[in-house]
Amino acid sequence: MTFCLGMCVEQGLVGIADTRITSGNEVITARKIKAYTVQNGSFFIMTSGLRSVRDKALTYFGEQIDSGALDACDKLYKVVNRFAASLRQVADEDKAALAESGLGFDIHALVGGELNGDDGHKLYLVYPEGNWVEIGQNTPYYIIGARGYGKPVLDRTLVHTDPLHFALKVGCLAFDSTRISASGVDFPIDVVIYFKDSGEMVEHRYEYEDFQEISNWWQERLRALVEELPSEWIENVAAKLQRVGGR
Repeated sequence: MTFCLGMCVEQGLVGIADTRITSGNEVITARKIKAYTVQNGSFFIMTSGLRSVRDKALTYFGEQIDSGALDACDKLYKVVNRFAASLRQVADEDKAALAESGLGFDIHALVGGELNGDDGHKLYLVYPEGNWVEIGQNTPYYIIGARGYGKPVLDRTLVHTDPLHFALKVGCLAFDSTRISASGVDFPIDVVIYFKDSGEMVEHRYEYEDFQEISNWWQERLRALVEELPSEWIENVAAKLQRVGGR
């Protein structure tokens, strides 16, 4: 299982990806996010799904970068189309063989960044078929992989106008909620941040030790908030039970 989260706010982009890969009884650590710098800007790609499909698609895509084929791309959607072409090439070569082995052609990707022809930074979701959608302002994030556990935190808090540091906080809490509930998601996590004003992209890796204090603080604060939750509605139920029991 995978947790990859992309967030698009006014100040830029945040990408968060776990590094755990499980294959049968084997557990390894590997990067699921890769940042690129090309002639006309920078972007990152995060992937979730079958590792062999991911690695082959990124290898083909990397060859396009090495050959200079992406130098003509002035907008990020054109880069997304190039990645989608690599994905379809892998599908043509491997999809049938995977199906015969009982494996689906399973890969989703998040592509975020900005090129010099864009009117701002962009975030795209790419499906296994190679088609894509842009992540908009109304729901300024998307998770690929284990979606359900971190989604409530994001839905309740994140809006497009939030600053980058707030998005990073919320994203890390969404990851922590997923880590607690999904055994296939764990530290270390890789974070990439794109700053709109400077056009710079920064990468950082967090180990469990870096995040332990925050995780403990969050858990303790959640328990304290539950204690502070108004309880009149519970007392009403208790009163009814007492009346029933007194009959």
